[in-house]
Amino acid sequence: MSLRTRLLILVIAAMLVPAVLVGLRFVQNRASEIDAAVASLSATANDISADLDEKIQGTAQLHYGLARARDLDTPDKAACSDFLSAVREEYTSFTGILTINPDGTLFCDSLRTGRTLDLRDRSYFKKALAARGTVTLEPVFGRLTGTSVLQIAYPVRSEADELKFILLASFNLKKFAEGHDRRLSNENEILLVDRKGTVLVAPEGANWMEPAGGSIADTELFRFAASPESEPSREVAGRDGQMRVWAVARKPALRDAGLYIMVGRAKGGLVAAANRRLYEDMTILAVALLLLLAGVWILATMSIGRQVGRLAAMATKLGLGDLTTRIAPPHPSGELGGLMTLLNNTAESLEHQRTAIDELNQKLTQSQKMEAMGQLTGGVAHDFNNLLTVILGNAEHLAERLAADKELRGIAESIATAAERGSDLTRSLLAFARKQPLMPKNIDIGEKVIGMEPLLRRTLGEAIECEFRLGPDLWQASVDPGQLASALLNLVLNARDAMPSGGKLTVEVRNAPLGETDLDVSGETRPGDYVMVAITDTGSGMTAEVVRRAFEPFFTTKEVGKGTGLGLSMVYGFARQSGGAMQIRSEPGQGTVVRLFFPRIEMPRAGAAPMVVRRQAPTGSETILAVEDDDMVRSYVEGELRALGYRVIVARNAPAALDILRGSETIHLLFTDVVMPGGMFGTELAREAARLRPGLKILLTSGNAEHPVNAADGSGRAVQILNKPYRRLDLASMLRAALNAN
Repeated sequence: MSLRTRLLILVIAAMLVPAVLVGLRFVQNRASEIDAAVASLSATANDISADLDEKIQGTAQLHYGLARARDLDTPDKAACSDFLSAVREEYTSFTGILTINPDGTLFCDSLRTGRTLDLRDRSYFKKALAARGTVTLEPVFGRLTGTSVLQIAYPVRSEADELKFILLASFNLKKFAEGHDRRLSNENEILLVDRKGTVLVAPEGANWMEPAGGSIADTELFRFAASPESEPSREVAGRDGQMRVWAVARKPALRDAGLYIMVGRAKGGLVAAANRRLYEDMTILAVALLLLLAGVWILATMSIGRQVGRLAAMATKLGLGDLTTRIAPPHPSGELGGLMTLLNNTAESLEHQRTAIDELNQKLTQSQKMEAMGQLTGGVAHDFNNLLTVILGNAEHLAERLAADKELRGIAESIATAAERGSDLTRSLLAFARKQPLMPKNIDIGEKVIGMEPLLRRTLGEAIECEFRLGPDLWQASVDPGQLASALLNLVLNARDAMPSGGKLTVEVRNAPLGETDLDVSGETRPGDYVMVAITDTGSGMTAEVVRRAFEPFFTTKEVGKGTGLGLSMVYGFARQSGGAMQIRSEPGQGTVVRLFFPRIEMPRAGAAPMVVRRQAPTGSETILAVEDDDMVRSYVEGELRALGYRVIVARNAPAALDILRGSETIHLLFTDVVMPGGMFGTELAREAARLRPGLKILLTSGNAEHPVNAADGSGRAVQILNKPYRRLDLASMLRAALNAN
């Protein structure tokens, strides 16, 4: 094999990896362009939906104004029609504006046709009869114009709340769609259909088969549009056999009114531009490779064996994936030396790309771990708190029954204490996963820090000296103790990592007022009285650039696998969420000091210690509907409620509870779990129960605070939540508070 042939083979092997990477990048660019085009369809559909919603709101404002016009409150039909005609000339987007008598007959209209119409069968009329101060919608074909319109009806009522007449504006959907069609590209198509599958506005393209007024109810396209799923787009074959990509607007108000807005585009047109770009890029890549091979062929003829051998050695290493290899100087002059430089630069570029890809993969992996941890802790908290509810409740029950036996009562109370510690552990896990809202308590931060001293000393190890300083007469602060412990542990771990060869760490707590000139890490001033916690180390310190970026998520200066880059950002977020501030000072070689500030709270002076009185659990005799999917928890709750004197009806899920509520059984309070299977959570059950029984009192319970509670009972009061696990006294007190609420 000749020298030129060998050199060519080696160069081809060396360039194969970058060529494949570039080719794959071109293919990824094509996929990204197609995804962007599909996303553009969804965005366009949502933009059209938002624009129509603005038109509806504007029409509602017009109705509110017309309802107060004296020209409409007249028995003169002609004068009323003349007035509406003048209004319509100002608002050309409406095909007509008319008034309807309470019996459904047409009174006057802007078209001044003088026709007699009976509109009692129209859905918008029926809805308007029961409406109060709101508009009702229905997409139809107008009886007077035959044009597809969106009927916007508004009931005009007297001061005595008697219906005087109904204002109706017929918004021209076809004109609306044509206006949007003009601003879109020629390849995009707009389609409007109602809930029955009737085409209200058909695309203007020649390839669309179904005209306005026709039906697509039996097509895959309509099933996609009417589906409650949040699928943004779908490929559908038209009746002409051509594949199109359709996107549908998912705005609830218009979908509830029975109007589906879709934007589509032929699939061939969607990918044509991306394919053309891919072909051009691949052609350029192929030409570049051919030119490179031709140049190598020429250079190989003019080169000497030793230089070619150096090239061959580097090409072999590149082919094996060693991107750190380089051709060491001196390089020969001329084209061969340039080729060596080019290969060195190529290897360096690929090495940088590989490093960047590895960093991104590490960040992605860490992010996925954090997300998985959040999902895991949420599920564990729900199930674990259900178990703790039963354990804690039964332990209380045993303690009461064994009051005469001191030893056995102590065992039962130990079980209850262990269950409460398990609850604290669950809350700590949720706090670490950032799924637990803050639970602030008025505490002495100094006592909390001293209580953590053994843990912090074990964390630091023997090579680091640790000192704790507490100022005199420390103020109280409202802080979540679990989050405070997590924040301090994060800061101490950072300080330990900054002192690998040992050093000194100081934890200081003292009162510290902040003035107008004191800035936090975000550059803001937060003057006031605070309790300060300062963590000072004698470690390596940080540069000004590192300090500036220290609070960015995922930013870390530690080795791979030694840090997430989330510690300081979580601590800063906790301090700000607690109403406080955070400061940091650091210089290379001079160590670092991080200060947390928590706002002072005013506490009354301590008086004589109150007598400890054991509270009795309040009882009752009302009927309670208890809803709980966990068999063991449901059995426990039923027993506790009966022990408190209540009459109890149980259900294992929301549908079963609704069946009971629809019956005639007397029920005073609904006590339901928040997280339940079957598609309906406790908050949704509470809203439906309040609708079925307006006087019903409601109390929620949950073992997972990740799910927000936003519900009201039948009297419009916000519903309280009882967190699991709970004691009998907590359960009894919350029940009486809910039942006695006015």
